[in-house]
Amino acid sequence: MKSVTYVSEHELAALAKKYRLAAGITKVAAARDMGIKPPSIHHAEESPDQSFTKLRCRMIEAYSNLKVSGPLFRIEEK
Repeated sequence: MKSVTYVSEHELAALAKKYRLAAGITKVAAARDMGIKPPSIHHAEESPDQSFTKLRCRMIEAYSNLKVSGPLFRIEEK
């Protein structure tokens, strides 16, 4: 059975950086891989309050064996 974990937006930023570093990829190389400019990689990793969710997910999937899906919103009665 596959393991499922739920993470916050802030945790996605940390995971993107963790897996990029573990893969031995520089920010410049990651930007080239993703077809974007290096400052976007920096912001995706270091500024979790900024909306770089899609980029973070792409990085995690590119540099690890993980698949990211979401977001998950919980709705309940008041």
